[in-house]
Amino acid sequence: PHVIVPDNAGAYLMSKGMVDVVIVGADRIAANGDTANKIGTFEKAIIAKEFGIPFYVAAPSSTFDFSLSDGGAIPIEERSPDEILYQSGPDESGLNHRIRVANHTSSALNPAFDVTPAEYITAFITEKGITSASGGKFSF
Repeated sequence: PHVIVPDNAGAYLMSKGMVDVVIVGADRIAANGDTANKIGTFEKAIIAKEFGIPFYVAAPSSTFDFSLSDGGAIPIEERSPDEILYQSGPDESGLNHRIRVANHTSSALNPAFDVTPAEYITAFITEKGITSASGGKFSF
């Protein structure tokens, strides 16, 4: 069984004790353990820490980029504002439409990733095992 919840329900669900552990992926991990992942990951890590919920990053060891000293060196992709301003989907007849969901005078900022500092990460799960996120010392 499962349910679908809005992405922004994370804090509420964690505050109600409905989350035991958080496991996210990663697009890149810096030498000190700072981790870039899809936008919103950092805020989930902050909330998990607030409520004492373990926060794990699951990624292949090839995701670690030891040429980057910390998360500040990870480039953050800016995607098209159209991803925010427009939605596409079928109507009741099954015909697909693209509609603007924001005011015609609104613009959008669309960062694809954020960086979670290592201090918010309990550990990394890789194909080589689980390793601590503290101090950028990885045991693989």
